[in-house]
Amino acid sequence: MVSIKDVAKEAGVAISTVSKVLNNYPNVSEETRKKVYEVVDRLGFVPNSVAAALSSKRSGRIALLIKLNSQTQAIDEINMQYISGAIYKAQELQMDVITIFYSMVSDMNVEELTRYFTAQSIGGIIIYGMGKEDTVLHQLIDNGDFKIVVIDAPMVNENTSVVTIDHKQAQKDVAEKAIEGSNVNSILYIAGKPNGYVTDYRLEGIKEFAKEHQLSLCVKEGDFSELKAREITFEYGRDMDVIVCASDLMAIGAMKALIDMDIFHPVCGFDGIILMGYVGKQMHTVRQNFAGISAAAVAELDRLLAGESGQKIVLKHELVRLKYEDIIR
Repeated sequence: MVSIKDVAKEAGVAISTVSKVLNNYPNVSEETRKKVYEVVDRLGFVPNSVAAALSSKRSGRIALLIKLNSQTQAIDEINMQYISGAIYKAQELQMDVITIFYSMVSDMNVEELTRYFTAQSIGGIIIYGMGKEDTVLHQLIDNGDFKIVVIDAPMVNENTSVVTIDHKQAQKDVAEKAIEGSNVNSILYIAGKPNGYVTDYRLEGIKEFAKEHQLSLCVKEGDFSELKAREITFEYGRDMDVIVCASDLMAIGAMKALIDMDIFHPVCGFDGIILMGYVGKQMHTVRQNFAGISAAAVAELDRLLAGESGQKIVLKHELVRLKYEDIIR
């Protein structure tokens, strides 16, 4: 069996240097890193911790790969719910869990990312916030080296499952609530990011809703930004009957703009974040149980690590109208 000593000798470096490379220490030159990985690949070296994990049917160590939203701190509530739900379920299943923020690995190619996870004995990964532009993550899934659960992305294969809600139906449901009892002829729809899977699902839902109700539809991209939604509402909201937003933050921005213009139109959001209860104007929204979604993802990853095949899991959503009294403790 090839040892770390053999790798160090073949690469012409110290054993400690090989260890630093395999554990992704930052203070190693790119030239040395490439040299070590070339020898690792050529000799077929597997670190002891990884070999131990691979020798068993499953590895209990999983990684939560999370994309942070740098535009606003308010959305951190969602990520914290994701993390807390995953950790709680992982403890229940006696699984070791680490959190990795995507910005830490975003400059890696798929080979480097695979080595990074392998060096840390990761057997399964949960990916949050994956978009169409994340080609390296798509390659990671296609390669099948890890058991993976993605949140809200259409990725299902032998080693990959998806946990989601029915975003299309949820968007239709909350729009129906928003227009209830109102004489509505037109909708301003403020969509999310153009490369997002949930953006596509929700956009498909509002288009279908407008067609079914014979309503004119104006779609603008808000990038999940409260500020951008506010600007869009100032420009287009006056002449529209209802404003449907693909996130609560954008709904807050839209509502604040309408208040500043001294206009009332129904506004609805999506996500069910606590901040909605502090707005002052009650708005319908889709409440997602993010902790529950994340817990379900951990349970599904546990199933995949036990040798089962990937599948799509669709959880229930709930329509709510958050009030201040509902969120204070």
